[in-house]
Amino acid sequence: MSIETKMAWRNIWRNPRRTLLTVCAITFASVLLVFMLSFQFGSYETMINSSVKISTGHLQVQAEAYQEKKSIRFVIPQPHRIAKVVEQIPEIAAYTFRGQAFSLVSSADRTYGVVVTGIDPQKEARVSRLKQLVREGHFLVGNDRNQAVVGKLLAQNLRAKIGDELTLLGQGRDGSIAATVVSVKGIFSSGIDEFDRAALQIPLSTFQDTFSMDQAVHEIVIVGKSLSDVAGIKTQLQAALPALEGRKKLRTLDWQELMPGLRQAIEMDLISGLIFYGLLIIVVAFSILNTFLMAIFERTKEFGVMMAIGTTPRRLTKILLLESMTITLIGIIAGIGIGIAVSAYFQVHGIDFSGGSELLSQFGITGRMYPKLSFLSVSIGPFMVLIFTFFAALYPALKIRRLRPVEAMTAI
Repeated sequence: MSIETKMAWRNIWRNPRRTLLTVCAITFASVLLVFMLSFQFGSYETMINSSVKISTGHLQVQAEAYQEKKSIRFVIPQPHRIAKVVEQIPEIAAYTFRGQAFSLVSSADRTYGVVVTGIDPQKEARVSRLKQLVREGHFLVGNDRNQAVVGKLLAQNLRAKIGDELTLLGQGRDGSIAATVVSVKGIFSSGIDEFDRAALQIPLSTFQDTFSMDQAVHEIVIVGKSLSDVAGIKTQLQAALPALEGRKKLRTLDWQELMPGLRQAIEMDLISGLIFYGLLIIVVAFSILNTFLMAIFERTKEFGVMMAIGTTPRRLTKILLLESMTITLIGIIAGIGIGIAVSAYFQVHGIDFSGGSELLSQFGITGRMYPKLSFLSVSIGPFMVLIFTFFAALYPALKIRRLRPVEAMTAI
């Protein structure tokens, strides 16, 4: 251990109360940063997975212009050819086919415009949470015909109950009139008001017959094994699709393209969080600045004596920077340890949001949210604290270079 390091360590504990208060401030900031960043990243993943497993999936394969125009004519004519490729990608957990059309739905009393979605009940249950969100009646099963599950708000608007008949009237893919009668088998509540107000699902076979779809579908909905797999799955699908397109151009969209509102909400939350974290780090940096300015004022005579006997200003600057970095590192290491422990606890047990706010309910989150520890969430906050405190300590350390031995020794 060098003489500068020994001196720095001795000087740190000359005023233990001030040192401990500074260490505690850095520790608290580091704990807060590790936990809050872990919580933010975990909540984003929960929001994304909750949202995509109600409607869009992590990815979708669609016809070229379908996402923009939502026209019933833009279809995937041979979805089973795409399914063979999907089944060969190991990162994919499940997939399903869907058809969608805008229609009028009428009960005995009222008529509303809805999005009619044709689903494969067995495959849908593996990519969507709607089966678990049915509050009345039952979800669709494989051999159902002319049955429907509807959103809670749509059922209320139509004054429809389990077993009631609903009449669907729309336009088929070939321009013909599409009409059928379905019975309400189940009523679901996703917590997303816009979705619950306009969603009606029927078996895919009934949808294809009613809307003259033949074997075509509008969407192949895909769910990955984890959110981190989405980019890789998209790359593999984009590489495989050109060989399968034929006359119909297809494209792969991920959740960010399918749900731009969710992505924007996450970006806004992240920006506001970073502003808060920045202010917290600045407060900690000023506490370091205050600590070392006080140290210089208290030890001015000592510095003057040391310079008089030959200690260079550069060496004194080095000692002061070692003191500041030692205090900072003690606080950061303690903060990281406590932050990891707190985050790990809640990563297992979660934080209860059963009374969920209106904002969370719009993303289908009504239960627990879980922080997610990662290298980024553990390192980025403490690293920024280290950088800011280094520059905060650099200013008082450089003031030493302007000291004159005689003036310093005679300072009051």
